[in-house]
Amino acid sequence: MELLTRIETSRPSRHLQRQVRITLLLPPGYYRSSAYYPVLFLHDGQDINGLKLEKTLNRMFQQQLIPPLIVAGIHAGHDRRQEYGVAARPDFAGRGAKAAFHAKFLTEELRPFLIQHYRIKGDAAHHFLAGCSLGGLSAFDITWRHPEYFSRAGIFSGSFWWRSRDLGDGYDDATHRIMHAEIRGGIFQKDLKFWFQAGTEDEISDRNQNGIIDAIDDTLDLISELEEKGYRRGSDIVYVEVVGGRHNQETWGKVMPDFLSWLCSQ
Repeated sequence: MELLTRIETSRPSRHLQRQVRITLLLPPGYYRSSAYYPVLFLHDGQDINGLKLEKTLNRMFQQQLIPPLIVAGIHAGHDRRQEYGVAARPDFAGRGAKAAFHAKFLTEELRPFLIQHYRIKGDAAHHFLAGCSLGGLSAFDITWRHPEYFSRAGIFSGSFWWRSRDLGDGYDDATHRIMHAEIRGGIFQKDLKFWFQAGTEDEISDRNQNGIIDAIDDTLDLISELEEKGYRRGSDIVYVEVVGGRHNQETWGKVMPDFLSWLCSQ
């Protein structure tokens, strides 16, 4: 069985002022082909092993469950909580202050480099972005803000609690969740599609005491904001709730085939 090819490399980033390590996963037969491929950019590329992504891709390629695609795993740096987040503004604790620079690295530095040096289809219809937890929040934000570069986003246990005011400082769901407010003030982009996952054991917090953990509440509320803009469940939005799912790589790795199948069927 021919397996995918793994390449470890790094790119200097003017925007982030550091070297960014990249793990590339090229589909089987890449070097024998002249074909051009879609690409999935994945935040927290350092977690590829923990997600068992190579094993999943090799199995799905071999069984022809998905067509060939390239994965670019972007390793987080020591400043992860600053580089990931919502580009429009930091959260109440000042986290996410470099999120706009990370978005520029992705759109202005990494994406053009990969298009130039690998056989990647150049249009947004074939460029996707995904991430877990805070990386999922960032993946959604960048896709939402840049439909000219990305058309689909995958969010595993996204940190949609990201807020502009602390809970003990007059916090209000409707006002202070940053990504929800960004959607509310944005416009419908007809070519965007979103896949969300949350686990029933992602956390235990339930700030409004409604019997539903915040991770699920925040995700469902964000989906409602998208629906208010005109996106439709089933065609534009998929939500997967994993019973017993935890906030860890094991849960995200197990649901990865579902995401990849959706991604390649759109």
